[in-house]
Amino acid sequence: MGHDQSDHERRDANIRAVVECAADAIVAVDPQFRVTVWNPAAERMFGWPAADVLGRVPPIVPDELQAEQNAVLERIREGGQISIATRRFQRDGRLIDVRIDTSVLHDGDGRLLGWVGVYHPVDEADLAQHHMAERARLVRRLNDIVADLNAELDLAVVLDRITTALIELTGADAGGFVRITGDSLELVSLSGLPDRMRGTVADLRSSLVGELLRSGKTVMLATGERRLGDLIWSELPGLHTIALGLSYLQNRPYGALYALFSDRKVGHTELELLELLAGHAGVAVGNAVAYADAVRQRAHERAVIDSSADGIAVLDPSGVVRQWNPAAARLTGVAAEEVIGSPPPFEIPAPGRTLTLRLPSRIWLNVLCAEVEETGELVVDFRDVTEAKDLEEAKDLFLATTSHELRTPITVVQGFASTLVNRWDKLTDADRRAAVETIAERAQALGRLVEHLLLGSRAGAGELKVTIETFDLGRLLESAVAGFRSLSELHDVRLEVAPDLPLVGGDRMATDIILGQLLENAIKYSPDGGTVAVRAREEDGDLVVTVSDEGVGIASGDHERIFERFVQGDAGDRRRFGGIGLGLYIVKRLAEAQHGDVSAHSRAGGGTTMRLVLRPAQ
Repeated sequence: MGHDQSDHERRDANIRAVVECAADAIVAVDPQFRVTVWNPAAERMFGWPAADVLGRVPPIVPDELQAEQNAVLERIREGGQISIATRRFQRDGRLIDVRIDTSVLHDGDGRLLGWVGVYHPVDEADLAQHHMAERARLVRRLNDIVADLNAELDLAVVLDRITTALIELTGADAGGFVRITGDSLELVSLSGLPDRMRGTVADLRSSLVGELLRSGKTVMLATGERRLGDLIWSELPGLHTIALGLSYLQNRPYGALYALFSDRKVGHTELELLELLAGHAGVAVGNAVAYADAVRQRAHERAVIDSSADGIAVLDPSGVVRQWNPAAARLTGVAAEEVIGSPPPFEIPAPGRTLTLRLPSRIWLNVLCAEVEETGELVVDFRDVTEAKDLEEAKDLFLATTSHELRTPITVVQGFASTLVNRWDKLTDADRRAAVETIAERAQALGRLVEHLLLGSRAGAGELKVTIETFDLGRLLESAVAGFRSLSELHDVRLEVAPDLPLVGGDRMATDIILGQLLENAIKYSPDGGTVAVRAREEDGDLVVTVSDEGVGIASGDHERIFERFVQGDAGDRRRFGGIGLGLYIVKRLAEAQHGDVSAHSRAGGGTTMRLVLRPAQ
């Protein structure tokens, strides 16, 4: 027993040594396509060390070649080897030409362990060029077929054209499309088979389609009498291989495309084309189904149009409005009775095109136009994209504002630093100290700006993390207020904390950031001075902190907008107060992260009151 084990260990060691010393890259993957072997030659070829890829799906297959990869692995699932010339990614993003010899791995009981590929650099330029030229030809033909499919809107015709295209591309002896209906399959299209088979029904679960759905794959090969005795296909003489690929409609399996082979053999290229065509078939079927539904439900279109959140208009061939739904009236401010019988009140793009335009009301619309070929009518769909446009403008303004906010302190720091370097001996101690204090002050301003940028970025990505703990809100308020009392001689910062205020259940650091921003804003937006009143009390089981100032206040309609990113309430005089419009956005997110809230209110007599609500400790 010990001798056999020793021989086995020596064989394993020899195998490992061969793999490690091989001149060619060797990559093995498990059934989930995760790397199990990545030898030094693979490290050299692709650039990733083994530690970075072991246990992961290797990022070397370009998206456009994924179907080819799926086809190769499926083709040899039961055994054999395939050698192809193709391309793969290196770590630096470059594509290299390689030849891959791919084999399947089984254990002693025949269970699938995965696949192994041996990668050879391709030096023969003509071989790679021939392979890519052939792929380009197939892609062009596939594109022509897909364009033809998408141009057809009759579902029955689309399905028949799909099966005809399948036979043309793969050389299959027959083909068909089955639709999934509940727990059943229905043969709805066929080519190369007796027409009387159309409409045949089979059980989904026991079928090859059911097997493919359960496997999680998109394409499959089936051979052998037991697997080919499917009710739908049993009448094809000499049938030896079935290839099938799934088609999806709105991310749900709609049906499957079958390629049947009785004379010729099927290769990985045919499988790849089957998978690609099945994917495009879902789009073509989706187009046809949508059109068929629209025709079939013409009597209900008014209800559908009227309930749409998008503005929808139907124009006759002369460009005059015949239908105008409530959303169209709401978006444009033009009632249906005013526009029906007239041209639409905005420019219409060409059919199949989109156009973004701005109405006199300052609302931005995204307009899409489609032509109904049977009637010559135009269906115009338009939606309000003002918010997206505003965000785009706000981001542009944010970049400009941030540049300005950074430039000023950096310029000051550079100027004073140069002065110290060039005139150190000529400056008095007082001048030196003043220069250093100015540099320190501007550096602190830069630090605060960078902190806001980081917090704003994390808040936008939903990555703000807080720790719920128990702390004394009154003491935190005293500390925060004390730090601001000396900042301005024009302001009287007052604090009023209710006696016996309960402890807070929240994040002490996050709350300190919130209070600091609210106090900073109160002083910043009351440039003429006045009282800044901070009060804390218990209210309806919550802890409420208010920060009131006697400043410029908030414009009507901006009480919610000021908590958005890159928005400042005093937008008409932005440079007067500076800032990048992130402070209150961060405050809002930090408050919500600890199950609290913050809101803005206009103060009677002028100014603003910010209201922070926190939860008491449990």
